[in-house]
Amino acid sequence: MTEASAGPIHAFLAGHGRDGRGRSLAEVLAFDDDRIEGVHDFIQWLFPLRDASRAVPGAPVLGAAEAEAIRADPTARAGLLAARDRMLRFYSATDGWLTAFDHNHLRITRILTALRDLAGLDEARAFHADILTLNEAAGSPVNPGSLEYWRRAVS
Repeated sequence: MTEASAGPIHAFLAGHGRDGRGRSLAEVLAFDDDRIEGVHDFIQWLFPLRDASRAVPGAPVLGAAEAEAIRADPTARAGLLAARDRMLRFYSATDGWLTAFDHNHLRITRILTALRDLAGLDEARAFHADILTLNEAAGSPVNPGSLEYWRRAVS
């Protein structure tokens, strides 16, 4: 499969495509924490899923062929893991998500699911462990329902 035929999500994660707003992977990864918190249309590109986003109509949906292309491309996988690292820095540096209910809980479920499907269960479980450590250090404020969604994503 050629890069051109792999699809727009693959091209974005591999660093030579643009998201729906014309941003490159490098530009999105350079967002400061306030922008990560306030912008809601990038996470679907960093962590694509097979299901359509209910929060952002028109966000990309990951097809089977494109998922396989991402898994097979070391550059796209590296882009995905760079996105994981950026989001972990965000969650480590901010505490607004450390509450009973927050939109970031849905983002974390998305991240875990995409990591599981595209980078492997070990990568998803490592991110999950880091998130649980942050939650526990804050006194475990995240609601049990979100914790259960996260657990299911890595089971």
